[in-house]
Amino acid sequence: MGKNVLLIGASGDIGSAIAKALASEGYKLILHYHKNKQAIDRYRLNLNKESVLTEIQADLSVQSEVKQLLSGLVFPVDAIIFASGKAHYGLFQDSDEKIMDEMLALHVKTPWLITKHLLPAMIQNKQGKIIFITSIWGEIGASNEVIYSSLKGAQNSFVKSLAKEVAPSGISVNAVSPGFIDTKMNNHLLPIEKETITSDIPINRAGTADDVANAILFLINDKSSYIQGEIINVTGGW
Repeated sequence: MGKNVLLIGASGDIGSAIAKALASEGYKLILHYHKNKQAIDRYRLNLNKESVLTEIQADLSVQSEVKQLLSGLVFPVDAIIFASGKAHYGLFQDSDEKIMDEMLALHVKTPWLITKHLLPAMIQNKQGKIIFITSIWGEIGASNEVIYSSLKGAQNSFVKSLAKEVAPSGISVNAVSPGFIDTKMNNHLLPIEKETITSDIPINRAGTADDVANAILFLINDKSSYIQGEIINVTGGW
């Protein structure tokens, strides 16, 4: 316990659930957010003040701001959790190139840069945890979410590949792949659409942000030390 965790995307529904879960177990948090400072402020009221080392604001689709984030990391980082990102809905043939570049930077290049920056210290210390929140669509794909699905597939491949490369140095790399989770990301769906999806889930309910956070707690714990390069589904059997 007491390890320092860089949480990328701490202001989202899943990010905030992860932050609360980690704080309850004694981890020290470095919280990244983009726009939603209010969310950070709200849930910090319920956290022990000693749980949060610092907050860093950055738009991770902009390379200059990624560099600012990295230069602002004054505390050692024992674990990284990538919980940030956004979906993009619409027909692939209607997708603007600017959106493609933004999504690629946010979901793929920025995690590369952050990981690359922090890996040397982890390798020197012979320990570290790197965890991604990916998506069920990264494995099976989704119509009208081709770009998002492709990028989550890239994250899955990165996890599997990097895990083999850094395992001899005592670093674990894994991912949690949520299915249909009841968060703001799915607010674009109509109630009837949510009901249809839920009816296809064997456990007969949508997942919660806490369901995802509980999986993260397991992976970041030393009890999961023999798990490496895995994409753990949190889907209710969907």
